[in-house]
Amino acid sequence: MLTRRHFIMTSAALFSPALSVPAFAQSQQAQWDAWDAVVLPPNYDPATSNPWGLHPRLLPTRVEAKDNLKAGDIHVDAIARYLYHVQSDGTAMRYGVAIGRGGLYEPGFFTIQRKAKWPRWTPTANMIEREPEVYAQYADGMEPGPNNALGARALYLYVGNRDTLLRIHGTPLPRSVGWRASSGCVRMVMAHIIGLYEQVEPGVSAFLYPAEESITARS
Repeated sequence: MLTRRHFIMTSAALFSPALSVPAFAQSQQAQWDAWDAVVLPPNYDPATSNPWGLHPRLLPTRVEAKDNLKAGDIHVDAIARYLYHVQSDGTAMRYGVAIGRGGLYEPGFFTIQRKAKWPRWTPTANMIEREPEVYAQYADGMEPGPNNALGARALYLYVGNRDTLLRIHGTPLPRSVGWRASSGCVRMVMAHIIGLYEQVEPGVSAFLYPAEESITARS
């Protein structure tokens, strides 16, 4: 059973068609960069920038990690609303998160098999059935952008080869961070997950600990 006790101490025919791919990629990257500029505060400093009015403890902070944790892995403390990304030097970067409200949070052991910049979002069938007044309008998907529910970046959680439909993702509702607020996913401030995204490699493990157990962290 997954527990939290072991975790943190604190030729011309060929050439011409090929041009279209880089041109599209450049255009897409330009759009991503423009959206990033919208959600990143001016002169952004992860440790101090806080235009969202979050409690300071929810800003990115380097803490000491317990021995024997695997570098690269992610651990989510559902009680404290922290996500830890384990580093190779015995530390971890800690970020504030929001988790699923009510009984929608799903603890477990997952693998991050995919990650995406400015992804398209489609609510699950369960979300539409549960709250049709909120989600039915997006049944065919929501285009990427600063108002998209998955935000700037998303890390996709799998069990084996099965997509669980759970994500660690940015949110256009940064003030929800620190609370039980989502439909099951782990939410992060967009500026924070932009930084985390660059450090996470596909294939690493993500441990989402139960919301009923406690854990000790040393910062």
